[in-house]
Amino acid sequence: MAENTPKLKKRPPVVVVLGHVDHGKTSLLDYIRQSRVAAKEAGGITQATGGYEIIKDNEKITFIDTPGHEAFRAMRMRGATAADIAVLVVAADEGPKPQTEESVKILEESNTPYIVAITKIDSPRADIDKVKNDLMNIGVFLEGYGGSISWQGVSSKTGEGVSDLLDIILLLADVSEFKYDEDAHPRGFIIESRKDNRKGLLVSLILKNGTLRPGMEIKTLTASGKVKILEDFSGKTVKELYPSAPAIVMGFDTMPIVGEEFIAGGGDISDILVHKATKKETAPVEDKATIVAILKADVAGSLEVLKDVMVGKVKVLDSSAGDITDGDIKSAIASGAVIIAFRTKFDNKTVEVFAKNQSVLIFSSDIIYELIKSVDEHIEANSIPEVAGRMEVLAIFGKKDGKQVIGGRVIEGVIRMGKKVEIKRKSIMLGDGKIVNLQTGKVDTKEVEAGIECGILIDSIATIKVGDELSQTATK
Repeated sequence: MAENTPKLKKRPPVVVVLGHVDHGKTSLLDYIRQSRVAAKEAGGITQATGGYEIIKDNEKITFIDTPGHEAFRAMRMRGATAADIAVLVVAADEGPKPQTEESVKILEESNTPYIVAITKIDSPRADIDKVKNDLMNIGVFLEGYGGSISWQGVSSKTGEGVSDLLDIILLLADVSEFKYDEDAHPRGFIIESRKDNRKGLLVSLILKNGTLRPGMEIKTLTASGKVKILEDFSGKTVKELYPSAPAIVMGFDTMPIVGEEFIAGGGDISDILVHKATKKETAPVEDKATIVAILKADVAGSLEVLKDVMVGKVKVLDSSAGDITDGDIKSAIASGAVIIAFRTKFDNKTVEVFAKNQSVLIFSSDIIYELIKSVDEHIEANSIPEVAGRMEVLAIFGKKDGKQVIGGRVIEGVIRMGKKVEIKRKSIMLGDGKIVNLQTGKVDTKEVEAGIECGILIDSIATIKVGDELSQTATK
């Protein structure tokens, strides 16, 4: 029996950082890693999940930085469920915000233990006591405030409190006793995937058990391959990977779904479960989209987010991670689709020139909310107003006080008194006018429904004839 007992070893904690946009998540990690990632992020926010490893007092800690903008809920969910411990970031000068509450719900749903980091304590507007009270109002009870959740005030500018925060993380990890079996089949979670024109598919992952090495078969429920090249989070090629290290694997035949669990080294595929984070259910959205679009993003996780925010806005013809290709442009030309590109670019200059010459409309941005705004403005500018009522002109009775008196039948919706109408003849716009009097049966009325004949006194410079059509939109 002793020979079959797993040789368990201590595993470093995998820590996810969650919180509201601009509450200092990436700046905190910048200080911890002594890097400058925040300054490089478009719009000042993190928009792709990344894994980083640091060392504190000879102890390793792996951090997963997750985006804070509200569009990235699914990515935050994956970060929490793949992690052992979470750090909930709350700004001392603002307190809990919508994504703070959402993050708390995610942590509770995934049963992830967490620590609260109150950031920006160096701000002149910092009010730590108020933040603690506000956290109580959303069900977060800190130590000293009726609960047992550890907290630490920090400043990413001066570094105050950061070392203490790391100590709390390591203490919680010691109490939790995270272990791994180095002889077990390697397994963990996919945290990102993208296509590189030179290297092929690059899959970022977090190893949670076993030892991963080049040459091993690796698979998820949706993809498989062989580990050809294994790189650590810094891009250095390594011969083996131990938990809880983040890494990049080259060798997948197809792109795995972000958030999936993987197993390697001959492990049984039946042991793999699709992580609940990939099964996020959303309420059905009524599809009123009139714009056909091809969606492109730099990585699979970003593409998932792009699909989410475009639900109900556009009809998706195709979607893929990677650069905008010649094939994408040809598809857009053939279908009349626009291309919506998030954090990605043209495959090469020739493709860019081809798109320009063919007048393919492309919306591109590295900032998700700017991309959403651009698409919304395009949709609004090109939307066809919803028709509130249509009427066919059956008779012309002459003029009264310079206005035209006509008779007709409402053929759709409702025609209303006092509203503007558009005047068309054989689908050609003649002009517009305003109904100044509306009657049925020679009795004044405020509106006339479909199927009913009516008389109208209309103020318009267009000369109306029998057979013309008058229409009112919902906005006029």
